[in-house]
Amino acid sequence: METALTRLTGVRHPLVQTGMGWVAGPRLVSATANAGALGILASATMTLDQLRDAIREVRSRTGAPFGVNLRADAGDAGDRVRIMLEEGVRVASFALAPSRELIDRLKEAGVVVIPSVGARRHAEKVAAWGADAVIVQGGEGGGHTGEVATTVLLPQVVDAVRIPVVAAGGFCDGRGLVAALAYGAAGVAMGTRFLLTSDSTVPDAVKARYLAATVRDVTVTRAVDGLPHRMLRTELVAALERSGRVRAFGRAVREAAGFRRLSGLTWRQLVRDGVALKHGKELSWSQVLLAANTPMLLKSALVDGRTDLGLMAAGQVAGVIDDLPSCAELVERIVKEAEEVLEALGGLRAAR
Repeated sequence: METALTRLTGVRHPLVQTGMGWVAGPRLVSATANAGALGILASATMTLDQLRDAIREVRSRTGAPFGVNLRADAGDAGDRVRIMLEEGVRVASFALAPSRELIDRLKEAGVVVIPSVGARRHAEKVAAWGADAVIVQGGEGGGHTGEVATTVLLPQVVDAVRIPVVAAGGFCDGRGLVAALAYGAAGVAMGTRFLLTSDSTVPDAVKARYLAATVRDVTVTRAVDGLPHRMLRTELVAALERSGRVRAFGRAVREAAGFRRLSGLTWRQLVRDGVALKHGKELSWSQVLLAANTPMLLKSALVDGRTDLGLMAAGQVAGVIDDLPSCAELVERIVKEAEEVLEALGGLRAAR
Protein backbone atom coordinates (compact mmCIF):
# COMPACT_ATOMS: atom_id res chain seq x y z
CA MET A 1 0.00 0.00 0.00
CA GLU A 2 2.00 2.96 -1.30
CA THR A 3 1.36 6.49 -0.03
CA ALA A 4 3.32 9.71 0.34
CA LEU A 5 4.50 8.41 3.74
CA THR A 6 5.92 5.16 2.38
CA ARG A 7 7.68 7.01 -0.44
CA LEU A 8 9.12 9.55 1.99
CA THR A 9 10.46 7.08 4.55
CA GLY A 10 11.08 3.97 2.48
CA VAL A 11 8.80 1.66 4.49
CA ARG A 12 6.39 -0.79 2.86
CA HIS A 13 3.19 0.10 4.72
CA PRO A 14 1.76 3.48 5.84
CA LEU A 15 1.88 2.61 9.53
CA VAL A 16 3.98 4.26 12.25
CA GLN A 17 4.80 2.88 15.70
CA THR A 18 5.17 5.94 17.90
CA GLY A 19 8.15 6.69 20.15
CA MET A 20 6.74 5.70 23.53
CA GLY A 21 9.12 6.16 26.45
CA TRP A 22 10.22 2.85 28.08
CA VAL A 23 8.19 0.94 25.46
CA ALA A 24 9.67 1.76 22.05
CA GLY A 25 13.03 0.11 22.56
CA PRO A 26 15.18 -1.88 20.11
CA ARG A 27 13.06 -5.04 20.24
CA LEU A 28 9.76 -3.35 19.40
CA VAL A 29 11.26 -0.95 16.88
CA SER A 30 13.12 -3.64 14.97
CA ALA A 31 10.07 -5.94 14.97
CA THR A 32 7.97 -3.08 13.59
CA ALA A 33 10.57 -2.27 10.94
CA ASN A 34 10.86 -5.89 9.87
CA ALA A 35 7.06 -5.99 9.52
CA GLY A 36 7.25 -3.16 6.99
CA ALA A 37 6.05 -0.27 9.16
CA LEU A 38 8.03 2.68 10.55
CA GLY A 39 9.36 1.97 14.03
CA ILE A 40 10.34 4.97 16.14
CA LEU A 41 12.88 4.56 18.93
CA ALA A 42 12.08 6.57 22.09
CA SER A 43 15.18 8.45 23.16
CA ALA A 44 13.90 10.72 25.93
CA THR A 45 14.23 7.99 28.56
CA MET A 46 17.76 7.04 27.48
CA THR A 47 21.14 8.48 28.31
CA LEU A 48 23.28 9.49 25.35
CA ASP A 49 25.31 6.26 25.53
CA GLN A 50 22.13 4.20 25.78
CA LEU A 51 20.73 5.96 22.73
CA ARG A 52 23.79 5.12 20.65
CA ASP A 53 23.69 1.49 21.83
CA ALA A 54 19.96 1.25 21.10
CA ILE A 55 20.38 2.57 17.56
CA ARG A 56 23.14 0.06 16.91
CA GLU A 57 21.04 -2.77 18.33
CA VAL A 58 18.12 -1.89 16.06
CA ARG A 59 20.54 -1.75 13.14
CA SER A 60 21.82 -5.24 14.04
CA ARG A 61 18.26 -6.58 14.02
CA THR A 62 16.94 -5.02 10.82
CA GLY A 63 18.03 -3.44 7.58
CA ALA A 64 14.73 -1.61 7.22
CA PRO A 65 14.29 2.14 7.86
CA PHE A 66 13.49 3.32 11.38
CA GLY A 67 13.47 6.59 13.27
CA VAL A 68 14.31 8.19 16.61
CA ASN A 69 11.99 10.37 18.65
CA LEU A 70 13.45 13.43 20.37
CA ARG A 71 12.30 16.02 22.86
CA ALA A 72 12.98 19.28 21.09
CA ASP A 73 13.05 21.21 24.38
CA ALA A 74 15.57 18.92 26.08
CA GLY A 75 18.86 20.56 27.00
CA ASP A 76 20.85 17.85 25.23
CA ALA A 77 18.74 17.72 22.06
CA GLY A 78 21.74 18.83 20.01
CA ASP A 79 23.86 15.96 21.34
CA ARG A 80 21.13 13.48 20.51
CA VAL A 81 20.88 14.81 16.98
CA ARG A 82 24.64 14.45 16.64
CA ILE A 83 24.43 10.78 17.65
CA MET A 84 21.60 10.18 15.18
CA LEU A 85 23.64 11.69 12.37
CA GLU A 86 26.76 9.75 13.29
CA GLU A 87 24.77 6.51 13.35
CA GLY A 88 22.94 7.17 10.08
CA VAL A 89 19.34 7.28 11.34
CA ARG A 90 16.99 8.19 8.49
CA VAL A 91 13.97 9.64 10.33
CA ALA A 92 13.64 12.06 13.26
CA SER A 93 10.33 12.55 15.02
CA PHE A 94 9.55 15.07 17.73
CA ALA A 95 7.02 15.15 20.56
CA LEU A 96 7.17 18.96 20.50
CA ALA A 97 7.82 21.22 17.54
CA PRO A 98 11.57 21.51 16.87
CA SER A 99 13.19 24.84 16.11
CA ARG A 100 13.81 25.96 12.56
CA GLU A 101 17.55 25.60 13.19
CA LEU A 102 17.20 22.00 14.33
CA ILE A 103 15.07 21.14 11.31
CA ASP A 104 17.65 22.73 9.01
CA ARG A 105 20.48 20.78 10.63
CA LEU A 106 18.66 17.47 10.17
CA LYS A 107 17.53 18.15 6.63
CA GLU A 108 21.02 19.19 5.56
CA ALA A 109 22.13 15.72 6.65
CA GLY A 110 19.36 14.06 4.64
CA VAL A 111 17.20 13.10 7.64
CA VAL A 112 13.42 13.05 7.23
CA VAL A 113 11.87 15.34 9.89
CA ILE A 114 8.40 14.44 11.21
CA PRO A 115 7.17 16.52 14.19
CA SER A 116 4.03 15.61 16.15
CA VAL A 117 1.44 18.34 16.65
CA GLY A 118 -1.96 18.73 18.24
CA ALA A 119 -3.20 21.88 16.52
CA ARG A 120 -3.54 23.22 12.99
CA ARG A 121 -1.38 26.30 13.68
CA HIS A 122 1.48 24.11 14.91
CA ALA A 123 1.34 22.05 11.73
CA GLU A 124 1.42 25.20 9.64
CA LYS A 125 4.44 26.49 11.58
CA VAL A 126 6.62 23.39 11.22
CA ALA A 127 5.61 22.98 7.59
CA ALA A 128 6.77 26.54 6.92
CA TRP A 129 10.05 25.73 8.65
CA GLY A 130 10.70 22.79 6.33
CA ALA A 131 9.35 19.70 8.11
CA ASP A 132 8.93 16.82 5.65
CA ALA A 133 5.71 15.46 7.19
CA VAL A 134 3.68 15.87 10.35
CA ILE A 135 1.95 13.52 12.78
CA VAL A 136 -1.36 14.96 13.95
CA GLN A 137 -2.69 13.57 17.23
CA GLY A 138 -6.31 14.06 18.14
CA GLY A 139 -7.71 13.98 21.66
CA GLU A 140 -8.19 10.19 21.56
CA GLY A 141 -4.43 9.68 21.71
CA GLY A 142 -2.54 8.63 24.83
CA GLY A 143 -0.18 10.69 26.97
CA HIS A 144 -0.28 14.48 26.70
CA THR A 145 -3.26 15.19 24.52
CA GLY A 146 -5.61 17.91 23.33
CA GLU A 147 -9.35 18.37 23.27
CA VAL A 148 -10.08 18.19 19.53
CA ALA A 149 -11.05 14.79 18.15
CA THR A 150 -8.97 13.30 15.35
CA THR A 151 -11.94 13.35 12.96
CA VAL A 152 -12.15 17.14 13.35
CA LEU A 153 -8.44 17.99 13.63
CA LEU A 154 -7.15 15.76 10.83
CA PRO A 155 -9.05 17.27 7.88
CA GLN A 156 -8.19 20.77 9.15
CA VAL A 157 -4.49 20.01 8.99
CA VAL A 158 -4.71 18.14 5.67
CA ASP A 159 -6.33 21.23 4.14
CA ALA A 160 -3.78 23.58 5.72
CA VAL A 161 -0.43 22.07 4.72
CA ARG A 162 1.14 20.61 1.60
CA ILE A 163 3.25 17.93 3.25
CA PRO A 164 2.22 14.36 4.14
CA VAL A 165 0.01 14.18 7.22
CA VAL A 166 -0.02 11.10 9.45
CA ALA A 167 -3.10 10.61 11.64
CA ALA A 168 -2.77 9.58 15.29
CA GLY A 169 -5.28 9.11 18.07
CA GLY A 170 -7.92 6.38 17.93
CA PHE A 171 -6.39 3.97 15.40
CA CYS A 172 -5.86 0.23 15.79
CA ASP A 173 -7.11 -1.57 12.67
CA GLY A 174 -7.53 -1.54 8.90
CA ARG A 175 -10.85 0.29 9.01
CA GLY A 176 -9.18 3.17 10.80
CA LEU A 177 -6.38 3.26 8.24
CA VAL A 178 -8.87 3.54 5.38
CA ALA A 179 -10.79 6.24 7.25
CA ALA A 180 -7.59 8.25 7.72
CA LEU A 181 -6.72 7.85 4.04
CA ALA A 182 -10.21 9.05 3.14
CA TYR A 183 -9.59 12.22 5.16
CA GLY A 184 -6.44 12.79 3.13
CA ALA A 185 -3.83 11.37 5.51
CA ALA A 186 -0.81 9.47 4.20
CA GLY A 187 -0.95 6.88 6.99
CA VAL A 188 -1.65 6.35 10.66
CA ALA A 189 0.53 6.35 13.78
CA MET A 190 -0.31 4.06 16.69
CA GLY A 191 1.10 3.81 20.19
CA THR A 192 -1.21 1.74 22.37
CA ARG A 193 -1.80 -0.81 19.62
CA PHE A 194 1.95 -1.48 19.28
CA LEU A 195 2.42 -1.44 23.05
CA LEU A 196 -0.07 -4.31 23.17
CA THR A 197 1.90 -6.73 21.01
CA SER A 198 3.98 -9.76 21.92
CA ASP A 199 7.09 -7.86 20.78
CA SER A 200 6.57 -5.14 23.37
CA THR A 201 8.74 -5.47 26.48
CA VAL A 202 5.99 -4.19 28.80
CA PRO A 203 5.45 -6.80 31.56
CA ASP A 204 2.71 -9.34 30.87
CA ALA A 205 0.77 -8.38 34.00
CA VAL A 206 0.69 -4.76 32.83
CA LYS A 207 -0.47 -5.78 29.37
CA ALA A 208 -3.23 -7.78 31.05
CA ARG A 209 -4.30 -4.64 32.89
CA TYR A 210 -4.54 -2.80 29.58
CA LEU A 211 -6.49 -5.62 27.94
CA ALA A 212 -8.95 -5.71 30.83
CA ALA A 213 -9.67 -1.99 30.51
CA THR A 214 -12.90 -0.74 29.01
CA VAL A 215 -13.29 2.54 27.19
CA ARG A 216 -14.54 4.05 30.47
CA ASP A 217 -11.29 3.06 32.22
CA VAL A 218 -9.28 5.39 29.98
CA THR A 219 -9.36 8.83 31.52
CA VAL A 220 -7.92 12.30 31.02
CA THR A 221 -6.41 13.88 34.12
CA ARG A 222 -4.55 17.08 34.93
CA ALA A 223 -3.42 15.79 38.32
CA VAL A 224 0.06 14.80 37.14
CA ASP A 225 1.42 18.12 35.90
CA GLY A 226 -1.53 20.38 35.23
CA LEU A 227 -1.68 19.37 31.57
CA PRO A 228 -4.25 16.94 30.15
CA HIS A 229 -2.88 13.38 30.14
CA ARG A 230 -4.82 10.43 28.72
CA MET A 231 -4.08 7.25 30.68
CA LEU A 232 -5.59 4.31 32.45
CA ARG A 233 -7.11 5.16 35.81
CA THR A 234 -4.73 3.61 38.35
CA GLU A 235 -4.15 3.83 42.06
CA LEU A 236 -1.53 6.52 41.50
CA VAL A 237 -3.83 8.64 39.37
CA ALA A 238 -6.53 8.44 42.02
CA ALA A 239 -4.00 9.33 44.74
CA LEU A 240 -2.70 12.34 42.81
CA GLU A 241 -6.22 13.59 42.27
CA ARG A 242 -6.92 13.30 46.01
CA SER A 243 -3.62 14.77 47.19
CA GLY A 244 -3.27 18.26 48.55
CA ARG A 245 -0.49 20.58 47.40
CA VAL A 246 1.97 19.60 50.16
CA ARG A 247 1.60 15.85 49.59
CA ALA A 248 1.83 16.32 45.82
CA PHE A 249 5.05 18.31 46.18
CA GLY A 250 6.60 15.63 48.42
CA ARG A 251 5.75 12.91 45.92
CA ALA A 252 7.11 15.06 43.10
CA VAL A 253 10.46 15.52 44.87
CA ARG A 254 10.80 11.78 45.54
CA GLU A 255 9.97 10.85 41.96
CA ALA A 256 12.26 13.55 40.58
CA ALA A 257 15.15 12.24 42.70
CA GLY A 258 14.60 8.75 41.30
CA PHE A 259 14.53 9.93 37.70
CA ARG A 260 17.61 12.10 38.24
CA ARG A 261 19.61 9.09 39.44
CA LEU A 262 18.36 6.93 36.59
CA SER A 263 18.90 9.46 33.82
CA GLY A 264 22.17 10.92 35.04
CA LEU A 265 20.73 14.44 34.94
CA THR A 266 21.76 17.03 37.49
CA TRP A 267 19.14 18.82 39.56
CA ARG A 268 19.87 21.93 37.50
CA GLN A 269 19.15 20.07 34.26
CA LEU A 270 16.00 18.47 35.68
CA VAL A 271 14.59 21.80 36.84
CA ARG A 272 15.57 23.44 33.54
CA ASP A 273 13.60 20.83 31.59
CA GLY A 274 10.68 21.30 33.95
CA VAL A 275 10.77 25.06 33.47
CA ALA A 276 10.77 24.52 29.70
CA LEU A 277 7.56 22.54 30.09
CA LYS A 278 6.17 25.27 32.37
CA HIS A 279 6.74 27.97 29.75
CA GLY A 280 3.42 29.59 28.89
CA LYS A 281 1.51 27.35 31.28
CA GLU A 282 0.13 27.95 34.77
CA LEU A 283 1.89 25.15 36.64
CA SER A 284 2.81 24.89 40.31
CA TRP A 285 6.39 23.91 41.19
CA SER A 286 5.22 20.44 42.22
CA GLN A 287 3.66 20.11 38.78
CA VAL A 288 6.91 21.31 37.20
CA LEU A 289 8.82 18.55 39.00
CA LEU A 290 6.21 15.95 38.09
CA ALA A 291 6.30 17.10 34.46
CA ALA A 292 10.08 16.84 34.40
CA ASN A 293 10.08 13.30 35.75
CA THR A 294 6.90 11.87 34.27
CA PRO A 295 9.20 9.28 32.60
CA MET A 296 9.97 7.89 36.06
CA LEU A 297 6.27 7.50 36.81
CA LEU A 298 5.80 5.71 33.49
CA LYS A 299 8.78 3.46 34.19
CA SER A 300 7.23 2.26 37.44
CA ALA A 301 4.39 0.69 35.50
CA LEU A 302 5.76 -0.01 32.03
CA VAL A 303 9.13 -1.42 33.10
CA ASP A 304 8.87 -2.37 36.77
CA GLY A 305 5.29 -3.62 36.53
CA ARG A 306 4.07 -1.49 39.45
CA THR A 307 0.66 -0.44 38.21
CA ASP A 308 -0.12 0.76 41.74
CA LEU A 309 2.76 3.26 41.70
CA GLY A 310 3.07 4.18 38.03
CA LEU A 311 1.33 5.88 35.16
CA MET A 312 -0.09 3.90 32.24
CA ALA A 313 -0.44 6.21 29.26
CA ALA A 314 -3.16 4.91 26.96
CA GLY A 315 -5.16 5.97 23.96
CA GLN A 316 -8.89 5.42 24.03
CA VAL A 317 -8.40 2.41 21.76
CA ALA A 318 -7.08 0.53 24.81
CA GLY A 319 -10.72 -0.10 25.64
CA VAL A 320 -11.34 -2.03 22.40
CA ILE A 321 -8.06 -3.97 22.05
CA ASP A 322 -8.30 -7.57 23.21
CA ASP A 323 -5.25 -9.44 21.88
CA LEU A 324 -1.44 -9.44 21.74
CA PRO A 325 -0.33 -10.22 18.18
CA SER A 326 3.27 -9.94 17.06
CA CYS A 327 4.14 -6.80 15.12
CA ALA A 328 4.32 -8.88 11.94
CA GLU A 329 0.85 -10.33 12.57
CA LEU A 330 -0.57 -6.92 13.46
CA VAL A 331 0.76 -5.12 10.39
CA GLU A 332 -0.31 -7.93 8.07
CA ARG A 333 -3.79 -7.94 9.60
CA ILE A 334 -4.23 -4.17 9.34
CA VAL A 335 -3.11 -4.08 5.71
CA LYS A 336 -5.38 -7.00 4.83
CA GLU A 337 -8.36 -5.39 6.57
CA ALA A 338 -7.68 -2.11 4.79
CA GLU A 339 -7.53 -3.83 1.40
CA GLU A 340 -10.81 -5.63 2.10
CA VAL A 341 -12.51 -2.40 3.12
CA LEU A 342 -11.23 -0.60 0.06
CA GLU A 343 -12.45 -3.43 -2.16
CA ALA A 344 -15.89 -3.32 -0.56
CA LEU A 345 -16.06 0.45 -0.96
CA GLY A 346 -15.05 0.08 -4.59
CA GLY A 347 -18.33 -1.73 -5.18
CA LEU A 348 -20.39 1.19 -3.93
CA ARG A 349 -21.90 3.62 -6.39
CA ALA A 350 -23.72 6.88 -5.67
CA ALA A 351 -27.46 6.74 -6.26
CA ARG A 352 -28.60 8.62 -9.35
